[in-house]
Amino acid sequence: MRLMDRDDTTARLPWPALRAALQAMFREGCAAPLRHRHPLPQKEAAEGSLLLMPAWQAHRYTGVKIVHVTPSNAKNSAIQAVHSVYLLSHGESGQPLAILDGGTLTDRRTAAASVLAATYLARPESRVLLLLGSGKVAHALAEAYAERFPLQEIRIWSRRASSAAKLAAALVAQGLPARAVAEADPRGADIISAATLSTVPLLDGALVQPGTHLDLVGAFRPDMRESDSALVARSRLFVDTRPGALAEAGDIVQAIAEGAITEAHIQADLFELCRGTHPGRGSAEEITLFKSVGWAGEDLAAAVLAYES
Repeated sequence: MRLMDRDDTTARLPWPALRAALQAMFREGCAAPLRHRHPLPQKEAAEGSLLLMPAWQAHRYTGVKIVHVTPSNAKNSAIQAVHSVYLLSHGESGQPLAILDGGTLTDRRTAAASVLAATYLARPESRVLLLLGSGKVAHALAEAYAERFPLQEIRIWSRRASSAAKLAAALVAQGLPARAVAEADPRGADIISAATLSTVPLLDGALVQPGTHLDLVGAFRPDMRESDSALVARSRLFVDTRPGALAEAGDIVQAIAEGAITEAHIQADLFELCRGTHPGRGSAEEITLFKSVGWAGEDLAAAVLAYES
């Protein structure tokens, strides 16, 4: 059985190949039940969680991501609060084949899925990326977008200015045209990608200009959001999976609850885009919005790519 740490997992998941693997998975499909969540009592008041995210393709591969969320770690030690691994097994024999670094796999497949959607929804000549957030996923998003689009400027905003500056410096060191900005001003941005844990809108939807593509990666719970309902309503809305988006995506759940949109506002999901049953962006002027919450099939596709490479 192969053991792949962070560096090995990263090296085996280059952006073009990972995008292609995800596209193939969305075309073919796989079995991917909703994730299992089990409470883990902790010594501290904050409850922990054990998350299990299985997926499989008959007679080929099975996989499961195992995630431990331990909020008390942040207070009591230098150990991070979230740890995850991915177990890939043979689909027929059940033989374990590989264990991969789950955090790295998740960060890279999340960014690759966003950029895959953007190939259908963003204007191909997009040159300015506004990135909201400064964590590991934001870093991966900057890399992935820069690999696919002719970016001339990457603007980074974060609630902590020092974090935005730190990420910008890291990206500049990689040769990318990044700089920190003081405000989350959407004007002039061709693509806006948000990867935060916000529970309030980060963007003034009225300032988002025609032709912009919005990529909302955070807000993976119904009580979280990165956009206001008016912005969702004036955008052509696309999602990674309909069941996940309608159950978990706060930007959509809250917009529906407020009466700004209905479920019918969703134009298509990533399955339809990848299979060619929906054309994606219809004009250079429309505002497109892609809302993702993640799908276990993405993890399986990434793990198989890493193993077979």
